[in-house]
Amino acid sequence: MLLYFVVIIPIIALIGWAIFHKRDKAMPAGIQKLEQPLRLLLDAHVNYYHNLGGSARKRFESKVAAFLQYVNIEGVGTDITDLDRVLIASSAVIPVFGLGDWEYANLTNVILYPDAFDNNYRFEGHGRNIMGMVGSGYMNGQMILSRPSLLKGFSSASGKENTAIHEFVHLVDNADGATDGIPEHLMAHEYAAPWLSLMHQEMHRIKDGQSDINPYALTNEAEFLAVASEYFFEKPEQFKNKHPGLYQQLSLIFRQAPAKKNWFHI
Repeated sequence: MLLYFVVIIPIIALIGWAIFHKRDKAMPAGIQKLEQPLRLLLDAHVNYYHNLGGSARKRFESKVAAFLQYVNIEGVGTDITDLDRVLIASSAVIPVFGLGDWEYANLTNVILYPDAFDNNYRFEGHGRNIMGMVGSGYMNGQMILSRPSLLKGFSSASGKENTAIHEFVHLVDNADGATDGIPEHLMAHEYAAPWLSLMHQEMHRIKDGQSDINPYALTNEAEFLAVASEYFFEKPEQFKNKHPGLYQQLSLIFRQAPAKKNWFHI
């Protein structure tokens, strides 16, 4: 009986969010002010924020505040802290910071789990290896993240990885209707084929053990974009040095140059 509840309760909770929390929300207009306690957490935990100039920091804070107003963040099996909210919102803002007034129209809720989970959304027992995912079907509009991976992505131990940024890049990719690693709404049509060619070249290098990009990028083009983007945002100087072509292409796609200090947009 206990196992039954372990399996079924998370699924019921998620279905509940999918049904009752799918509501239309507009991005708040104008400059949004981030509360002082949240701003202090942002300052203490988000390195990306520190590499921005003064006015860009204010814009980042505003976008974090706006995200927290139009996207619902809830916990399943855990309580949400202010740090959770700040890190989730920062993960959302970072990939789109150079894209003007971007709104995640394909996202309503972010659901935080206390640990990794499996394909049945269970976060207890064996076989749990999923750290984050974007929902589909009845879970459309939902994102699920595990707290350990969220925290690790913003820690000194993160390396080139940030699960939450990875999942938000999938949403950016999907904004044109297809999660295929080619965000056509962000790149001129003539650049799509060269980008695809560059991805495939690097995928061959990964397969041959000649690249330091996480081999999970070999899964498909969509995962390549998300994995490379983690690296691009987490270790931009290293990424630019080792993968100059990819760095240039991602800078054009996301319209930002994170390897430069105090950058605003390009």
